[in-house]
Amino acid sequence: MEPGDTLGGLLGDAGVEAAEAHAAIAALTPVFEPRHLAVGQEVGLRLDAENALIGLEIAPRPGHTIALHRQDEGWAVQEVVTPRLRHLARVDAEVTGGVFAALTRAGLPAPLTHSLIRALSHEVDFQRDLQPGDQVSVAFERLRGPDGDLLGHGQLHYAALSLSGRMLEIWRHAGPDGNVAWYRADGRPLRSGFLRTPLDGARLTSGFGMRRHPILGYSRRHAGLDFAAPTGTPIFAAADGVVASARSERGYGRTVRLRHPGGVETVYAHMSRFTRGLKAGDRVRQGAVIGAVGSTGMSTGPHLHYEIRIAGVPQNPARVALPGGAPLRGRELAAFQDSRRALNEHMASLTASHTEVALAAD
Repeated sequence: MEPGDTLGGLLGDAGVEAAEAHAAIAALTPVFEPRHLAVGQEVGLRLDAENALIGLEIAPRPGHTIALHRQDEGWAVQEVVTPRLRHLARVDAEVTGGVFAALTRAGLPAPLTHSLIRALSHEVDFQRDLQPGDQVSVAFERLRGPDGDLLGHGQLHYAALSLSGRMLEIWRHAGPDGNVAWYRADGRPLRSGFLRTPLDGARLTSGFGMRRHPILGYSRRHAGLDFAAPTGTPIFAAADGVVASARSERGYGRTVRLRHPGGVETVYAHMSRFTRGLKAGDRVRQGAVIGAVGSTGMSTGPHLHYEIRIAGVPQNPARVALPGGAPLRGRELAAFQDSRRALNEHMASLTASHTEVALAAD
């Protein structure tokens, strides 16, 4: 498919009569909407000697084929899904130029890298904790067909970061209720309850404490952290909570305040906009988008001003100790340890010459 192409146009260019092309597309549409064809995607056509359409095939994604073929006086559609076999792979990288760039250069797909960084944001401040030379390792699934063709990628399973000599290792675990979370080796959850950095791809530009105000021109206490990011960058709720307010505030511009258990409040200021419909009293989940980066209020450029307050007193978001989740216990802890040992055995078999190992079918 080229830019501007349509399936009807392709069939017409191949010499298929308009009425025949229309009937074939009508039969195909309930299973696959031709408007979803992407640029560069191939469409296989089968024609007889008179250019009458006999059938066509579309592969909307690897391992998934939709075939249309003539049947009596009409058309039949068949979907063929290739079995996806799970393989464990591992990448190791030295952090230079940021953890995202390091992992994607090493071969971890960008969506999995984003997911991992989001999970690690509970524990790691990527602006302050990571230093050049730190190491990161990740184990994840590659999905292959029976012939070995790569069909996609599955779950992350393991991550390890060496942060200036401090080692952080985490394992993915799905509980009996289907909820998935990251845990340390002893069953303690990675999730601390609050994101340290409630947006992706940001750069810390101003820390917590006394500073010379860039607009007012005199020194005063900075009650939070400032993260520079392009206007429109999504801002996430740092933890489950209730919207206390979503309004314009003097100096802070468009600001959202969230209330959390234990007298904790988080503040997100200088937004360009709020999420549509967000209002006081709404309950939000951790990671929900509550607005977008902007430069409203007293601001010299697009950034997020982020605060954590406990009993009304500002705390340093990069250092304050916040409540964590409950550790695994009993049978659930035993199940986690069993799966962790099995995964570690698989990872031990990965070498420079043996980069993947097959996993058992689900």
